[in-house]
Amino acid sequence: MKKTKEILIENGIKPSIQRIQIFKFLMENREHPTAKDIYERISEKIPTLSKTTVYNTVKLFAEKGILNTMKAIEGEVRYDINADCHPHFRCKKCGSIYDFDSTIIFEDKKEIDGHLIEEQHVCYSGICKKCREKLNI
Repeated sequence: MKKTKEILIENGIKPSIQRIQIFKFLMENREHPTAKDIYERISEKIPTLSKTTVYNTVKLFAEKGILNTMKAIEGEVRYDINADCHPHFRCKKCGSIYDFDSTIIFEDKKEIDGHLIEEQHVCYSGICKKCREKLNI
């Protein structure tokens, strides 16, 4: 498995300590965090980290194609390190977002009827299995 530093360099990103830690966090925590979530968790390790650095870094990662930006409900922006096209499920109760690995439901298309597809967004919503167990439904 490639090291974080190597992945960043291969994608034309200068591997600063902050960028390495943000990328590592995203690889280890696949819960589709917000920039605020990333900042709160990483600032424990790097007290000098600023929110601006986090926002600029996730923007850079998205521009380089190694991070997907997801617009969730009510304008909330979340980040997904899995840059491949895939559907999501968002729980209406707890707000958790889960990846689906479903090639039957979702196809990675580059073109439809001559139209160039640059982005695809499929998100199902309902009640996740953890919340269903708590609610007995």
